[in-house]
Amino acid sequence: MPFTLKKYKAIKDKKIQMFLIKDLAFDPKLGQRLTSKGRIFDENMNTINTGETIPTDYIYIAVFEGISRGLKPLIEFPDFAIFDKPTNLMVHPISKNTPYSLLDEIRFHFGEDANLIHRIDAETSGLIIVGKNKKSEKDLKEMFQEKKYHKSYLAIVEGHIKEEIRIDKGLDREGLVIGVRMKVCNDGKESVTIIKPISYNKEKDLTLIEALPLTGRQHQIRVHLYSQGHRILGDPIYGVDDVNAENYLNKTLSEEDRFEVTNSNRLWLHANYLEFIYKDITYKIFSKNKDIYNEFLS
Repeated sequence: MPFTLKKYKAIKDKKIQMFLIKDLAFDPKLGQRLTSKGRIFDENMNTINTGETIPTDYIYIAVFEGISRGLKPLIEFPDFAIFDKPTNLMVHPISKNTPYSLLDEIRFHFGEDANLIHRIDAETSGLIIVGKNKKSEKDLKEMFQEKKYHKSYLAIVEGHIKEEIRIDKGLDREGLVIGVRMKVCNDGKESVTIIKPISYNKEKDLTLIEALPLTGRQHQIRVHLYSQGHRILGDPIYGVDDVNAENYLNKTLSEEDRFEVTNSNRLWLHANYLEFIYKDITYKIFSKNKDIYNEFLS
């Protein structure tokens, strides 16, 4: 479990923030984060909130301690590292009960100050940048917010794409049964994706493509391709009925049913390439897991 309870001898009736800062020598920002997120408890496991006094002789603090399942960084530099995330792995825990996510590996390898710079869907595999300290995290996140990077993806899609396509369609939430589902619409947020075909398997009627998202909307590549009649192979949300999509999101769709519905047990979308400048150095990083795409189509 990523969250563990640590027990501390406390000073009864002292303000919790003062105790964290003065007696436990916590950074003020960390103390504020712990109380605001409800991670501090008294001996009866009641939450101690910001501004409250400590009611018991001991307190418990829920601390995120990363565990490892053997995933190592693809490449590491002094200020940051890059992971090649496998498919069906969340990058961040969605609750205190999430058993494992990429953040576990990040904190296991680099400590409490390491953090994700950007995110990709759990179903999507591929490259993710990790800041190893607060300064690099801030600088790299600003780079992403200002779109000072280049990304490209590989995907296997249903049908034959014969030539390059520029998909310039706004995106917005669908707002129906499946809350995470997006849709193309004229008044949605500006979204542009370039699609370049690489190879086509006539027998399987599948095309290997490179996708270059010029904007960074949720599910952008998946929605744009689906809007063109080319669903990404194995997509459990787009191109399937609401019941199966909801069952997948609720983790009640069996592997057999998923394969029957989507023709695969994984989403064939992979963050394959990253290019960016950091401290006047240009980095060009390729995934080492891309060969599986050619093998799948051969």
